[in-house]
Order: sequence, then structure tokens, then C-alpha cells
Amino acid sequence: MDLSHTAIRDHTAFLERLRLVPDQPGVYLWKDANGRLLYVGKSKRLRDRMRSYFGSPRSLSGKTRRLVSHIADFDIIVTQSELEALLLEMNLIKQHRPPYNILLKDDKTYPYIKVTVNEDWPRVFATRQVLNDGARYFGPYASPGSVYQALDVLNRLFAFRPPYECKDDKFNRHRKLGKPCLYYQMRRCLGPCVPGLVTKEAYRQAIDAVCRFLEGKSDQIVRELRAQMEQAAEQLEFERAAYLRDRIQAIEKISERQQVLRTVDTDQDVIAFAREEGSAVVQVLFIRGGKLINAEPFTLQGTEGESDEALLTSFLTQFYQDAPNIPPNLLLADHVEEPMIIASWLQQKSGHRVEITVPRRGEKRQLVELAANNARQKLREIREQWLNSEQRAVAALSELRDLLELPALPHRIECYDVSNIQGQHSVASMVVFERGSPRPAHYRRFKIKTVSGANDVASLHEVISRRFRRAAEALGETQTVTGMVADDDNKTSETGNTDQQALESWAELPDLLLVDGGQAQVAAASAALRDLGFTQIPVVGVAKGPDRNRFDLIRLDCEPLVLARDSKALALIQRIDEEAHRFAITYHRKLRSKATLRSSLEDIPGIGPKRKRALLKAFGSLDAIRQASIDELAAVPGMTRKAAEELKSLL
Repeated sequence: MDLSHTAIRDHTAFLERLRLVPDQPGVYLWKDANGRLLYVGKSKRLRDRMRSYFGSPRSLSGKTRRLVSHIADFDIIVTQSELEALLLEMNLIKQHRPPYNILLKDDKTYPYIKVTVNEDWPRVFATRQVLNDGARYFGPYASPGSVYQALDVLNRLFAFRPPYECKDDKFNRHRKLGKPCLYYQMRRCLGPCVPGLVTKEAYRQAIDAVCRFLEGKSDQIVRELRAQMEQAAEQLEFERAAYLRDRIQAIEKISERQQVLRTVDTDQDVIAFAREEGSAVVQVLFIRGGKLINAEPFTLQGTEGESDEALLTSFLTQFYQDAPNIPPNLLLADHVEEPMIIASWLQQKSGHRVEITVPRRGEKRQLVELAANNARQKLREIREQWLNSEQRAVAALSELRDLLELPALPHRIECYDVSNIQGQHSVASMVVFERGSPRPAHYRRFKIKTVSGANDVASLHEVISRRFRRAAEALGETQTVTGMVADDDNKTSETGNTDQQALESWAELPDLLLVDGGQAQVAAASAALRDLGFTQIPVVGVAKGPDRNRFDLIRLDCEPLVLARDSKALALIQRIDEEAHRFAITYHRKLRSKATLRSSLEDIPGIGPKRKRALLKAFGSLDAIRQASIDELAAVPGMTRKAAEELKSLL
């Protein structure tokens, strides 16, 4: 085996460990020299699979060669079966999102439609969590926009409680008032909040219709509505009959847009993909009851050098891991790795047999081609958007380079802003843009520690000093200084980076440093950089007009650069500056809100730390506590009626 192309320090010890790996099913984890997880894989013969990485580099794909060059360590987990190894691999990939695994691009959970059939007056709304709580879930959808559009259509058809305008507090308030909200008058809600407007049975029928519609059983709904319409007409309830007629026509119009598949009488998902230059899109067609009820595209990352089989296998295991509904048939554009194991897992998860097929002819093949054509179209759209965005970014960065006379394009730009009100709860933000796009994983926020009162210049000097002292420490140019250890607020970034990843991000230096302000702020930032030996980093201030209608660039001891309104650099600078402002003021408001809530409750006799925590847990905010009734306050664990009355009177 050839270990010369790896980051392994002790080859002999590594080979001995590798020799002791059993030839059994299990999961292996490749790690780099810092212990960061690089890749999670599974195999029915662990030792043979792991040894295959260290053959001739020519036999490996470019992506695998890059992986091998970073390998310094490994862990293994032996399992009892290949199915158990598959489940463990899926969970580890979902938890750690290793950079060399194929991943669904959005690291958030995809949205679903949730129907709370377990409640007395069920709701229908979007969620990203699939829980075992008795509710029904439909999806996933590729984007929140798809869910909101579907919810709007469903609400117009079936008039259930509006998804976002009828939460339980509003529902209970109107129930006490005995008067429905405007949505009832608009026929967008049946009015379950007011006794007498709709029975539980009638409202439950509407919710059942929602579920059947999402299952593709619109024909059943139309038959039932038509019977109700005829009955209403016979009883001379012409207004209700007309309302039911309009609902029937709306459902039929939507059904016409769904492709009817005459010869397919089963529920099935059709999955195909398109890939080009490291980018990949998987298209899923959801067919229920012979109708194409939905089609969603999903983007994959990390597909470079991977086979089509590996791509589809990774997608299936990640996509169906949280899926609440799995159809009995999956039609695929290509074969997957270990299809029997995946089918067994899907059967175990769904409770019924799942057949995986790769059709080569006939109508089923036409469905796969339809999915593939949609995937190719989506991939073209994504690439065009990316090229347009990339071109705009390069043009803006080139203009900025020429204006500021920089030696090269400023690929990494950091921008800093300070936020406070009369010196109270003073904070600062650091946002990072790379190649013209935000990089939220490297955003940082700071509490001002050494400056009293409203002094933005001194606050900025403190923040720049702390940030670049961290950089010096990460680069090994200085020792950790007492009092300058990472802020509590920066233990994780906006996207949940680990401490090691955060430390590595401090070492990345900007090609351009922007500060919100004029000459004084630029001078303070420049002085902080000079003290720490980072004089090579250019500092530019962003000065805004009184109505934020202009953005001028301020350099130390130079005339301001006034950017033209149609300047691409202006658009980029404005976006970066406003993002820094947003990040700073959001953090400031969070701290101020916490302090206000804390002080307001602590000033009330009888409300100690335990009761305060219980109230905040029950209501979430001071406004919600104010709006709560005495009975609701008294029901909080640890509260008494006397304490609730006292709290209500003082708030």
C-alpha cells in the first residue's frame, strides 16, 4: 500500500491498525490531522474496502485522491449486518455532514405539510420536523415556497383554519368573543372558533378531504361534494349549492393539470437526475392514484467523481430517511448500490414491501424520461443563475479593485458594524463575503467589554484588536492573551461550526476590511491592525448619506470616493454594509430584549429566579405574559393565584 500521498505521520502504526480491522460489516470514518471528520463510508468487508483507498493514485478519482491526501486517522464501528451498517452510515452523515460525502445541498430539514388530525380542531401548516405525535405529514417539498403555495390552494379549497393567521391563542380569543375573524367572511375558514358555525364532524370532513387531496384522491372528493351540492339544491339551499359548485370546479381545474396515467394504478415515486461539471439535480415525481400530484427538484453537492449508482444511493438514503410516506414502488433512472439492502430498509421503515425497479421500456420508462428532462431543465436554470451571479460578482470586485487600487481582486471581504443605544448593550458584528457572496459560517458577533458609553470608534478598535489577535493566535504568531479568549457568543457560528472549525476560520485573513463609518473609524481600525502587524490589509470606511441614499468609500487621509448610482461596486458594498448592520442590530435587540424582560420580572415581588424561568418557558416573552389571564398565569408550575394576581396588576 502507498501511504506517501496521505497526511499520515506514522506509517507503520497506521498499517498495523489497518491490519487489525476485521473483514466484517461496518462503518469507517476517515479523519484529518486535526481530527475533523472527512468521510463516512460503509462496507460488508471493512478491511478490504479501507485498504482500497491506498492503492495506486491513478486508479482513484480526483475527488478520492483529494480525500486520501488529507487522511491522517480513522475510526471504525463494526455492525451485525449490512442493513445495520447502512442505518449507522445514514445517521452519521446526517449528524456530521462530512465534506467528501454526497449531500443534499440544503443542510436544513426539508419542509412538510403537517395536518394535526390528533387535535379537536385540526390545523394544516408547514413544518420542518417530522414527529411521532399522531399528526399526518405530507412531503417533503424542495422549498418553503412550494409549501406556502400548496397551503394557499388547500385553504381556498377546503376552508380550514388559516395556516399562519389562526394559532391557538387567536383561536381561543375569538372563541371567548363568540365572533369569527375576517377569514370566515371571506369563506377562507369554516369558523370552528365560534360554537354553532360548524360542527366537529363537518370540520373533520374538510380535514379528511385535505388529506385525501394530498394523497391524490381528488376524484373521491369531487363525488362527495357533488352529492352534497345536489342535496343542497333539493333543499333549496341555493347559496350553499353554488359554493359547493365553485369548489368542485376549482378541484377539477387543478386535477386537469395533473398528468393522468391510465395504465398505472399504484402509488409510486419516479426518480431521475441530471449532472454536469460537479453539479447534480435529482427530480422526484410523486404519483398517487395514477396522477402526478407533485414534482420536486433536489440539488446535491459533493458529486464530483462519483458514479451514477453512488449518487442515486446517497440520495435515496438521505431523502427517505425522514420521509413520512414511502410508496410501494420506486422507479429509478439507474441502478443503486446494494438494492436488496435498501429495499429491506425501506420495507422496515414503511411497514410494507417496496419494489425498486429501473424500467427500460414502456410507459414507466417514459415517466423516468419525464423526470430526467425536468432535472436537466432545473440544472440549466441553476447553472445560468450561478453564471449570472458569478459574472456580476467578478464585475463588482474588479471595479472595487480598480477604485481602491488593490493589487488583486478582494476575494474575501470582512465588514464591521457597531450597534448600541446610548452606550447600552453595545455590540459589534463581523460579516464575511467571499467572491461576492455571504459566508454565514464565518460571521462573528462581539459584546463590547472595555468601552463605556456610546463610543463607536473605541468599540471598533477593541473589536478589530480582538479579531486579529485571534488570527495571530491561530496562525501561531503570538500566545493567547488573558481576557481575549473566544467570546461566549462565538462558540458556534450561525451555522453551528465546531470550536476547531471556528479557530480555523479566524486564521483566514481578508483581502479588504470595511468598517461602517468615516475617517475616525478607519483610523481606529488601521491602528488596531498596525499594532498586531497586519498592515498589509487595506481598510476602507463606508459612509452613508442621511437617508442611506449614498455610499461613499473613505480611505485614511484621502478624499472620499463617491460611487455612481449604477455602479456594480456600489451594489456589492451596499449589500455587505447592510448585512453587517442587520447582523449587529439583531444581536443588540436580542440582548436588550433579554435585559428588559429580566429586569421587568425581577422588580416584581414574589417572582424569583424559578418562577421567572417557568413564566418564560410557558409564555416566551414579556408581551405574552402581559396578555395572559390570571388563570393562565396561576396554572404555570410554581405560581399561585395570589402571585398571578400581583404579577397581572404590576404588568
